[in-house]
Amino acid sequence: MKLFRKFLMIGTVITLLGALSPISAQEEGQGGIIIEGNFAGDPATFNPVIAGDVASARVSGFMFPGFLSVDPSAATIRAESELAEEFKSGSLVNDYTISEDGTVYTFNLRQDAVWNDGTPITSADVMYTWGAILAGVDGIVDTPLTFIIDPTGETGILDVQAPDEFTVVVTFANAECTALSNAAALAPLPSHVLPADYTLFNDDDFNLNPSVTAGIFNFGEYRPGEQVSLIANTDYYGSDVIPEGWIYSAIADNTVLVEQFLAGQTNVIDSPLLARRGDIEAQAAAGDVTTYEFPSNVWIYFAFNLADPNNPQSAFDADGNAIEQGNHPIFGDVRVRQAMTLGVDMDAIVESTAFGRGTRMASVLTPSSWAYDESLAPLPYDAAAASALLDEAGWIDHDNNVDTPRIAQGAMYAPDGTELRFSLLTAVNRPARVAAAQVMVDQLAQIGVGVDFSAIEFNTLVDVFQTQTFDAFIGGWRAGYPDDPDLTQLFLPAGDIPGSGSNYMSYNNPEVNRLNNEAKSLPGCAQEERAILYAEIQAIMQQDLPYMWMYQEDGMYAARAEVQGFDPYPAQIYWNLQAWSVAN
Repeated sequence: MKLFRKFLMIGTVITLLGALSPISAQEEGQGGIIIEGNFAGDPATFNPVIAGDVASARVSGFMFPGFLSVDPSAATIRAESELAEEFKSGSLVNDYTISEDGTVYTFNLRQDAVWNDGTPITSADVMYTWGAILAGVDGIVDTPLTFIIDPTGETGILDVQAPDEFTVVVTFANAECTALSNAAALAPLPSHVLPADYTLFNDDDFNLNPSVTAGIFNFGEYRPGEQVSLIANTDYYGSDVIPEGWIYSAIADNTVLVEQFLAGQTNVIDSPLLARRGDIEAQAAAGDVTTYEFPSNVWIYFAFNLADPNNPQSAFDADGNAIEQGNHPIFGDVRVRQAMTLGVDMDAIVESTAFGRGTRMASVLTPSSWAYDESLAPLPYDAAAASALLDEAGWIDHDNNVDTPRIAQGAMYAPDGTELRFSLLTAVNRPARVAAAQVMVDQLAQIGVGVDFSAIEFNTLVDVFQTQTFDAFIGGWRAGYPDDPDLTQLFLPAGDIPGSGSNYMSYNNPEVNRLNNEAKSLPGCAQEERAILYAEIQAIMQQDLPYMWMYQEDGMYAARAEVQGFDPYPAQIYWNLQAWSVAN
């Protein structure tokens, strides 16, 4: 079972697969076709290094090996040699050693791994990925993996070396609790078929036509707007692969996706439409479907752009020096973000738009995280307090008319007379988020905030927020697996790189940075001790509000009764996909 990082859930982020338990009456490659509907929009790429959305990650995860593995029964990162036989995944690292000071990890690679053209997978392929990530820090490669490198050199990975074909040495700035999670980003790419010049990487034909892979499936066919088809890799070195293939069927409408599953036109569904889960549960009661419900690692948020959207900048220059970010004319003032959060009845939104199948978040961590601070209550709905904060922030009700937005008079970053109005975006194929946005428009109008709301195509939305030219948007993340509350990817300056990083808001709180780095390098890495530091972070970020914290979705996976081998864990629907088969 491969480890996966945080992915965008604006369309729907993926469970990257891996392990096996090849117990089936079917012959290898003869076990029928697994068909999953996809409402996330067309994959942007099949290259795992630049995959940052669910559709891209779902597909690429089946075709490329991981660097490290996860035991899904324990949600623990392990090397291949440490895994129980039923969890062997075909990931690259066989075992590893750690230096006495905890900063140098020496990974020993398995020597039986090959690409599907027969070329051995070696340390050169890992070093190629490392080079792509370094190029991402320089703004050359559009990869979300740049967060593993801290431009200041204070945390994260400092260097990767390959002393021989089957050894990779990773040096960290400190002995860090997140070391294995960060090292997992070094999943190999077939360096012998990819361009040596990284300036050609983003647009290489390989990205949508990966002829050389090494996962449980090989690439079959991609028909944009219709489907992606993968074919069993019967030479897969991890185990026999029972299914004939896997199809990712493009379905634009979320309701139709559920209807097709209920009708048996698809046979697996991940995180179905909240409003239709009762229909799936009814089929489960009749024996036609198997469901698995769990506290999900999917969470929904409202992102504020804190920086100047007309002049997006990275947090650091090439030498690690801070770059002036500017300020958003409205959201640069934390009091406005606080007022808007108080002015939205989030409990009502969860009940009405998420149909009660969600749990409110008080701050940055989900209620299912081991570091979640149960003593921290979500901010309450208080329209009067919201209005008072806007008055204090210099946004006044100049005409005593609730039907018109306030204007700036002494606001921190907006010229006097500026209207308190902003653009809000979300993906059109996520109805719960569209509905939430519509409720917010009405509620914020009551405190004098004008909102121009648009629901747009997913990939268009990605382009807008990755370039950091937005005002605000509603999106979602699927938290990394195994759960680790490290905030580097999403909220630290290392992730603030227009075009590739995940800190789209340009959030930078030195105290949060310090606490996060302390928590991830805490000697011994005891969860109960780390949780104390993360509790401090949650309290600070509840007030800072780079996001308006919304809710964690309840999780559901389901498969038709004819799918044999479906036996998921939380956040791991496809951990044993090699062994699945379709009975008919």
